[in-house]
This record gives sequence, structure tokens and C-alpha cells, in this order.
Amino acid sequence: MRLVAALVVAIAGSMLVFEVTMNPSPAERMDLFQMFAVLAVLTALVGGVVVRLSRRLRSLRTGVVLLAGASVGIVVAAAAATAKLMFIAVHDLQLLIVVLTFGLALGLILAVTLVRPLTEDLRRMEQAARRVGRGDLGTSTGVTRPDELGQTASAFDAMVAELATVDRERRNLERERQEFLAAIGHDLRTPLAALQAAVEALEDGVAADPARYLRSMRCDVDALRHLVEDLFTLSTIEAGRYAIALHSTDLGELIDETIDALHPTASSAGVTLSAPNAATLRISADDDALRRVLRNLVQNAIRYAGENGTVTVEAYVVGATVCVAVCDSGPGFPDDFVGKAFDSFSMVDTSRRRESGGAGLGLAIARGLIEGHGGTIEAFPGPGGRVEFRLPILTDLQMVSPR
Repeated sequence: MRLVAALVVAIAGSMLVFEVTMNPSPAERMDLFQMFAVLAVLTALVGGVVVRLSRRLRSLRTGVVLLAGASVGIVVAAAAATAKLMFIAVHDLQLLIVVLTFGLALGLILAVTLVRPLTEDLRRMEQAARRVGRGDLGTSTGVTRPDELGQTASAFDAMVAELATVDRERRNLERERQEFLAAIGHDLRTPLAALQAAVEALEDGVAADPARYLRSMRCDVDALRHLVEDLFTLSTIEAGRYAIALHSTDLGELIDETIDALHPTASSAGVTLSAPNAATLRISADDDALRRVLRNLVQNAIRYAGENGTVTVEAYVVGATVCVAVCDSGPGFPDDFVGKAFDSFSMVDTSRRRESGGAGLGLAIARGLIEGHGGTIEAFPGPGGRVEFRLPILTDLQMVSPR
């Protein structure tokens, strides 16, 4: 229907131009209308045939050449009909037909030349699609052109890049899941094996010092309890269900409490623990959450400070934030580890997991709790371990006095 409508508009427009420019007689008007009508019918027939054939052809190049030939053929027919209306001599008409035929041949050659880059680019896109189908997500079409085909190729390349990103994320998630299961298995298996051995020794009556075995079992039970609590806390944070209850809190007092609570642990490890410049900072925070963050960071620093090492907790105001930095004299975080220091079960040296008593969840929990307060937390590369978090200064924050 669109072709028919276009042909009707073409006939009407041509007749109008002819009427305005030539002022024809009624006979000329009728002859020209008949010629236009015949050419329009011929165009409709040829167009329908070409469209049906192009859908069956296996080569776009053949279809384009066929279309170009049909278009030039219509022009040749129109020129021949015009020459006949002008009563050109037979010899001149034959010469015109020969010239028009030569022009038709040139048009076909030009069509073949122009369509070759198009078919080559389409073949590249087909090959790229087949590679993607085989799982090669690092491929691209290599087609760069400003027309619709180029836009399609760009969209295809963008889609493949997005698929590659999704695939990388899927692989990372799978790797993290496997590492998670392996870490869980390790941290559960070790104390459970120790418990089983102790229970069997007590049952068989071969425990020379039952009280010592019971103390060891208590330590293993505590390790399992802490691991389960950490896993529950982390899962609650990641699910967005951990409730942060903000109220007026003395940050300096929380730091002092943490130092006092972990002082025996630091002393037994030969580590000096201090908070030299802590100040009374009243902020809006969740006491329990912030206390857990400080405890996790300081415990982690004590583990890696080494014998005769030092751990320092600093608190100060920077612009519109309050900053707390936990520093130790240990080797610090390697450059390639800083970016994943806050991942679950992430440890610089996994061989030290049992020795140090950590499961690699402390920093992950700290990040979740700090971000729940609207703050940020960051680890810095060594030498010397340094983890600092920043919380926004709220309306009820005030510096009272240095301690």
C-alpha cells in the first residue's frame, strides 16, 4: 500500500509540474498521463517481484544489485517512452537505447562496488555473533561506520561488553562463594575436631588432666560461638536488616573502654596499646555497633603488630567528619590486598587463621557497621598497618576538651 500511495503522489506531482511549466494541450496531457500510469504500474510490478525475490536470496549483494538493476531499468524505460513521444528517428532511438543500456551496465557495476563493503561488514558482524555464541565474550565486530549498520554494530559490541562484565561478576561471585564455603569449613572443622578429640579422650579415660581438657573445650566452644555470631551479624548487615539506633555517644569514652578491655590481650601478645590524643567527642551513633567496630579493628591490629609492637588509636576532627585511625607497627597491608581487605574471610596470610584466632570477618563487619552510620572506612598499605573510618559530624557533635 505504501508503494501504491507513493506512486500516486509521484504521478500527481509530475503532472502538476508538467502543467505549470509546459502549459500542455489536452492531447499532450492525456499522452503524458498514460505514460506515467504505465511506468507506475511497471514500477509496482517490478517492485513487488524484487521484494519477494530479495527475501529468498542468500546474498545481500545479489539483492542490492537486483534492486539497482530494476531501478535503472525503470529509468531506461521512462527515457525510451519519452523518446518515442518526441518522435525521434529510429536510428536515434536505437542509439539512445544502446547508450541507456550501457548506463544500466555502469549502474550495476557501481552497485556491486558500493555493496561490497556493506556485505563485508555484515559478514564481520555474523562472525562476531557466532564467536559470542561459542562463548567468546572478548570479541567485537570491528565495524566502525556512521550509518545504521555502524550503529547496530556499536550496539552489538556494547551488548557483548555488558555480557562480559556480567560473566566476570558471575565468576567472581562463584569464586567468592567457593572461598566462603572453604573458609567456613576450615573455621568450623578445626575447633570441632579439637572438641571431638577432647571428648573421646575424656570418654576413654585417657585424659591425664580433665580440667585442662575442659578449658580447651571451652575455648573451642567460644571460638565457634564467636564465628556463628560474626556470621549472623554479617548476614544481617548484608541483608540490610541491621538496625542502627543513633543517640548521643561519647566517642572518646568508647575508645577508652576498648583500650581497657583489650589491654590484657595486648599485654599477653607483647603489644603496647594506647590512645594518646583521644578527646571527648559527643556524636550521634549506635554505642554497641561503634564499640564492636573499635574492638574488631584493635583486635586485628594486635594480631599483626608483632611482639614488642605498638597499637595506637587516634581520634580527631577533619572538616565535617570525625576520623578514628587504628595504627599498628606490623608489616601493614600489601598494596594488592588493600582493595579486598574488607571482603569476608579475607586475610593477608590465611595460614595464620588458626594461629591468630581470626576468621577474616572483623573488617567486613566493621565496614558494614560504619557504612550503616553513613560513614566510610579505608585501609592503607604498609609499612605499618592503618585502618581509619570517618563518620559525618552531626548536629549534636561537639569537641569538649582534650584528655
